[in-house]
Amino acid sequence: MSFRSVLEPFFSRLPSVARPEKQVLFKNKVMWTLAILALYFVLSNVPLFGMSAESIDLFAQYRAFFAGATGSLIVLGIGPIVTASIILQLLVGGDIIHLDLSDPKDQAYFQGAQKFLVFVMIVLETLPQLFGYIKPDPALAATLGVDLWVVTLFLFIQICIGGVLIMFMDEVVSKWGIGSGISLFIVAGVSQQIVTGLINWLPGSDGLSIGIIPKWFQLITSGELGTLFSSSSGIMYLLINAGILALISTIVIFIVVVYVESVRIEIPLAHTSVRGARGKFPVKLIYASVLPMILVRALQANIQLVGVLLAGRGITIFGEYSGATPVNGIMYYLSAINSPSDWIPTYVAQNFASMGYAAPATWQIGLHVLIDAFLLIAGGIIFALFWIETTGMGAKQTAKKIYNSGMQVPGFRNNIASIEKYMQRYIPKVTVIGGAFIGILTLFASLLGTVGGAGGTGLLLTVSIVYRLYEDLASEQMMEMHPMLRSFLGKDN
Repeated sequence: MSFRSVLEPFFSRLPSVARPEKQVLFKNKVMWTLAILALYFVLSNVPLFGMSAESIDLFAQYRAFFAGATGSLIVLGIGPIVTASIILQLLVGGDIIHLDLSDPKDQAYFQGAQKFLVFVMIVLETLPQLFGYIKPDPALAATLGVDLWVVTLFLFIQICIGGVLIMFMDEVVSKWGIGSGISLFIVAGVSQQIVTGLINWLPGSDGLSIGIIPKWFQLITSGELGTLFSSSSGIMYLLINAGILALISTIVIFIVVVYVESVRIEIPLAHTSVRGARGKFPVKLIYASVLPMILVRALQANIQLVGVLLAGRGITIFGEYSGATPVNGIMYYLSAINSPSDWIPTYVAQNFASMGYAAPATWQIGLHVLIDAFLLIAGGIIFALFWIETTGMGAKQTAKKIYNSGMQVPGFRNNIASIEKYMQRYIPKVTVIGGAFIGILTLFASLLGTVGGAGGTGLLLTVSIVYRLYEDLASEQMMEMHPMLRSFLGKDN
């Protein structure tokens, strides 16, 4: 009996959201999507009962694209789902697990394995945070007359429930709604940060409002604006602290992503049995979307999690930490850059001084930037290639879809092998170029910062996801009017 034959029945019995038995109407898909979005906002505002105010958020730097909320029921966000996806993509891509993802049976096995791994990752990502980072409230324990471990256990149960809810909410959107839950949650979280970054009137550390709009209103009405323009330190304050660079970066990223999403190679197609019926298969420059960037940042986040746990046990060979921030060692170089304060020497020195550590040398800061750039660009390429293969977007799977839809490439034989050979000319090359380009764009946004501190990756994902959601909405409406299109686009429900 093989290992797979033992696991397959177990995977098939894992709880899951039932697929619709017939095509879901467009208006119903919109309603399901909006309902899950509303539930997400509700859960993100439900605090963990029994958590101490002294708790530390291990994933604070990665919160934008993990789509969680600090101290809430969904503190894990999409972290377990993304981590499980990384592990399986590496195992399948490295041919350690032999699966042909164009085969429906292997696809079902892959999805079952991924769901099981998500359950495992929920537990594995919850446990480390409860050992010194998400702390139980002693006052609550005293009030209830129980030991602290009872409150800790209750926190563990809450976090696991939140992780499972996010997993099933993602499944509901994927099967009954529009797009994916992961994308929806990222957009919701980042959009909330951007809006807050624009209009938040609460005072910051400098005494002015945190939001860009009220801060500039205060600077103009108080007459301080002219004074700031008269000195180099004042100009730096306006660029960094007053949000000019962040606003420019946000606008540039928005324009560039919208433009790049429309750049594509259109492969001509002709119907094999209907003369004159022609079409085009678009291969976008960002063919694998920007979701591989989640995988890159999630990989960095999990590396940092290991570093924090080791440092907390006194093992500092890989680096020391101040809270969840690496201050030296290899972990410092492997951490993500999210804003100008992570690489401009003056601001880096201020941050390290506030934590009580010596600031790194200029060459160390430069090396940190170079390593982050390499991880984003190389990781973007690698994960983009893995992504298209595991999601059925590779040359082989695309060729099968085109052939099964009754289409062919004019001038080539009407068989899968010929279509696949033609697709190999474009899909892998465009995927590599798109993965590298999206990595460079993420680096640009990360270096300049973004409105609301959403981070370059979070902003990039949000703009691209919103654009593709718009395309999905148009596609869903078209398929409802012309059901025959579903066979070509691979929609089976």
